[in-house]
Amino acid sequence: MNDAAHSSYTTRLALVVALGGFLMGFDSAVISGVVDPVRAHFALDADSVGWMVSCLTLGATLAMAVAGPLADRFGRRTVLFWTAALFTVSALGCALADDFTFLVVARIVGGFGVGGALLVAPIYIAEIAPPERRGQLVSFNQLNIVLGFSAAFFSNFFLERAGLSWRWMLGVEAAPAALYGLLLMTVPRSPRWLAMRGRMDEARRVLVRINGEANAVAALAEVQTSLLRDAAEVRASVRELFLPRMRRVMLIGLGLGFFQQITGINAVFYYSTTIFGMAGAARDVALGHAILVGLVNVAFTILAMNLIDRLGRRPLLLIGSCTMAIALFSNGVAFQNAHFVLTPEAATAVNLPGEATTALNPLFGVDHDDQVEFLGAIEQTCASLSPSTIETVRGSLQDLAKASLRINGLLVLIGIMAYIAAFAISLGPVMWAMFSEIFPQRLRGVAISVAGFFNSTVSFLVQQWFPRGLETLGPANVFYLFGGFAALAFVFTWRIVPETKGRSLEEIERLLTR
Repeated sequence: MNDAAHSSYTTRLALVVALGGFLMGFDSAVISGVVDPVRAHFALDADSVGWMVSCLTLGATLAMAVAGPLADRFGRRTVLFWTAALFTVSALGCALADDFTFLVVARIVGGFGVGGALLVAPIYIAEIAPPERRGQLVSFNQLNIVLGFSAAFFSNFFLERAGLSWRWMLGVEAAPAALYGLLLMTVPRSPRWLAMRGRMDEARRVLVRINGEANAVAALAEVQTSLLRDAAEVRASVRELFLPRMRRVMLIGLGLGFFQQITGINAVFYYSTTIFGMAGAARDVALGHAILVGLVNVAFTILAMNLIDRLGRRPLLLIGSCTMAIALFSNGVAFQNAHFVLTPEAATAVNLPGEATTALNPLFGVDHDDQVEFLGAIEQTCASLSPSTIETVRGSLQDLAKASLRINGLLVLIGIMAYIAAFAISLGPVMWAMFSEIFPQRLRGVAISVAGFFNSTVSFLVQQWFPRGLETLGPANVFYLFGGFAALAFVFTWRIVPETKGRSLEEIERLLTR
């Protein structure tokens, strides 16, 4: 094999393994198209909807705590096989779920796959990539994640157009997940893992395929030297992360992890169809808008990959967080200026019982400026009805709000697109890039695990809270809250976050831990 053939082989391996990122993105985003029909099918309240959406992240958070040790014990490829199986089982389980509990369990299983893919796929790619191509090849995984997001939005749209139910939307992922498992059979084990297990001949054969005969010996010697150095070092502990010299490093890492999620990105992704529906879009139009969200995310992620080493991390964070704040505040203004007018057609559209429709007659045609006030008036008016009718009305409140809303939907669409674009060039990719740079070499693994766990926990809490926040605070105040956190992210970056572009890892360590 010549150099071009070795390079092509390595690229193919990276592309196959990075399909785990695609499945992760697909599994995360597909829920956006099924929130409303699943809520109606199982008669879910706001807390149950939040649990249905966020339980995937809970599974991923738990998986990330064990995926690294499992990958060290059983091998990177083996754990990736398990993630493919978990994605497949989860998709089929969600499609066949006959009660809400079964659906949640199936999604948590998928979350285990998400956590494993998020952690192990980049590790494998980094361990088979030549140093001069490592950044490019590892970035395949991040790109595949956003492509998976976009593919989920496309899938939901076309399955809806075909007249297929939400079960198809959740189940279709089984096909690419099974294909991922088959393709992994063509992938060799990581040479670094083979060397860790003392299987030097196998490691050398893999390195020959990747680097060529002339470079394989040197590459294997480098791996062995690295393993000896790791063995000689004292194992890093979580306690060391909170020593005084690490205070600034952890403030930056945990701060970026906090602001990346508290600004609402996964709430917007996972509830995008619901948000556009709240802004007055019909379901097929809302699904079409979700496709635009995915395309904008892909386009600006690619842009960020080209700018991060040219423009720098700090400028992207400042530009992105400022734009995010403006976009979120504009959405808040759009929903604040919205008003709600209940009509007989709206009551009919959500299939309210006749008893409820009669009781609501005094509210028909009355203009309400606030969603919380509007929904409260409906609940108060129906408070004297039969318990079963009251329960039906409570389950239909969000549908009544959508059917009664009068809003500038174009402003909401533009605001959401600007927000996604700003996130995709800033907090989205830059946080992970800085995680790989700011932590000292010996503590990097445990530090990234702690920061990633914290980031994932914040994501889970935001997703869980979002439906309840819409009901109790109203969408305007929810977007104002997210916008306020984006403004704080700008201040945090301005005051705390340094520029790391062009600096060696050793220089960054001296700067932040002195």
